Amino acid sequence: MGVGEARAIYQTIEVIEEDPAADRRFLEGIADWCDRYTPLVALDGKDGLFLDITGCAHLFGGEKALLRDILSRLLQIGLDVRGAIASSPGLSWAVSRFGQGGVIEADEAEQVIAPLPVGSLRLAEDTVAALTKMGLKYVGDLLETPRAPLARRFGTSVLLRLDQALGMDEEPISPRRPVASLSAERRLIEPIGAEEDILDLAGQIAISLKPSLEARGVGGRLFELVLFRVDGRVFRIAAGTARPLREPRRIAALFAERLQTVHDDLDAGYGFEILRLNVLRHETFDTTQSDFEGHQQKDASLTVFVDRVSARLGADCLQTFQLRESHVPERAVLAVSAIDALSGLKARQGNPPPSRSERPVRLLERPEPMDAFAIEVPDGAPANFHWRRMRHRVVRSEGPERLAMEWWIDGSDAAERDYFRVEDDQGHRFWIYREGLYGRDATQRWFMHGMLA
Repeated sequence: MGVGEARAIYQTIEVIEEDPAADRRFLEGIADWCDRYTPLVALDGKDGLFLDITGCAHLFGGEKALLRDILSRLLQIGLDVRGAIASSPGLSWAVSRFGQGGVIEADEAEQVIAPLPVGSLRLAEDTVAALTKMGLKYVGDLLETPRAPLARRFGTSVLLRLDQALGMDEEPISPRRPVASLSAERRLIEPIGAEEDILDLAGQIAISLKPSLEARGVGGRLFELVLFRVDGRVFRIAAGTARPLREPRRIAALFAERLQTVHDDLDAGYGFEILRLNVLRHETFDTTQSDFEGHQQKDASLTVFVDRVSARLGADCLQTFQLRESHVPERAVLAVSAIDALSGLKARQGNPPPSRSERPVRLLERPEPMDAFAIEVPDGAPANFHWRRMRHRVVRSEGPERLAMEWWIDGSDAAERDYFRVEDDQGHRFWIYREGLYGRDATQRWFMHGMLA
């Protein structure tokens, strides 16, 4: 009804503006909360959730106990909800939204869905209107109607939705989060909130994960610690490693660093009642014996250092460079995070061709234009140049070193470059180049590209 009509009936009614973004965040928060029952949780429109509880119901005492636990907990939070468990998502959707909810046995599908309106089949509004106009108001009417005329008159979507509701056509649920390959959890009688308790319990859970990792011959590369707070809020803390890891103490150490980073954002409230450790990504675990000089221990210590620093400051805080097969200076190296370089995810693409001259210690991210004066034409260096609001007088120069651009990247009309190493009267050494050749290109421009030692 309209607001005016509602206020005429109930004068003290409170009107709140709709906030779709907040409603979406709230629904996603409920979906996170439902991860305690199954990792396969999917959003259903603006006000619904799908949970695939296959193989999970026995952990909660059966399907009826599981449904009762979900509804009672959400009621305590302050939500009025309705749920249904059935052999197909379509039947659960229909019964929860148009029926009384509950657990529907497989042999009761037709009996339960028959008295429901055709809108319970998730059909388009125009299709529902057309079916109602023809006198097919309930699902039972469709069950008694021959299928061929239905398909010719209303299309195949009616039969598809009907078969999905009856479980004759498979309908997979796409979870909103990637499903962990391995997972272990602890459900606590008394909630915990201290970081020391969380880390201690995370180490115990990691110990229980180790046999599963060893059985598969793998080690974890990306771990996730999920903390379920008593009031329903869920915290997710992820930590990656440079190499496959299965040692419980090192896994706990990773989350010790992560908790130091998210300390201010981790509000324990009344405590956490469930802790879960997920292995989101794993790789083959290669066991190698160290030599007498202890090189393997040195590599391990470097890996531990990179893992701890990356866990606290972020994966991109430590970077290294890898060579690439390109003679263009700005493409000759690629900056990658140290955690990826150690893991070999971004393998070296090759070695650049040998250079005739030394390269600068510092290379600018992008060449910066500058003004050059008193140039010895055609192949000489400038006598002085103006860069970053300062004038530099060249006292020594060496070059040019001519580099042609890569036509398969820059195009066939890309200008060649003449590089010079120059030194000014203050002893500063620079790496500059001229784009374009005298006598051949219409324009020539000068750029600063780096500083030499």
